Amino acid sequence: MAKYEKFIKLVAIGKMRDRLFDAKCQEFSSRLNAYGKCETVILPDSNVANEGKAILREVDKERTAMVIALTEEGKEFTTAEFSNVIGQIDRKIVFIIGGPFGLAPEVKQRADMLWSLSKMTFTHEMARMLFYEQVYRALNLLNGGAYHH
Repeated sequence: MAKYEKFIKLVAIGKMRDRLFDAKCQEFSSRLNAYGKCETVILPDSNVANEGKAILREVDKERTAMVIALTEEGKEFTTAEFSNVIGQIDRKIVFIIGGPFGLAPEVKQRADMLWSLSKMTFTHEMARMLFYEQVYRALNLLNGGAYHH
């Protein structure tokens, strides 16, 4: 049993169109199950305002969860820093990844934390793959695994 078990939920906009990115997302999502439950909710593409409303409806289902939105104006972390942040959260974590045009302002306001993967811009598919890999890496590090060197 993992020392740091987490319930992770990802709310993301749009289906993965690139099969290679999708396969990596599936791989890391499966690996996350060693550290708790990982749930993914994919909402349909629309405009930013409608996507924001759909995201907020999904987030409202998780009233006690810590909400972390991935956005370019969010805080950047090293892997070790991010791992420590995740390790200190004692409740379900809902992560949000928007579509190609980002997140509605209301979604960013609702979030408990804004997280940036990088100062660079990635496609939302790349961001999703990097998200899964980094969350897996953080939890593996917390649990004494060898994935992070």
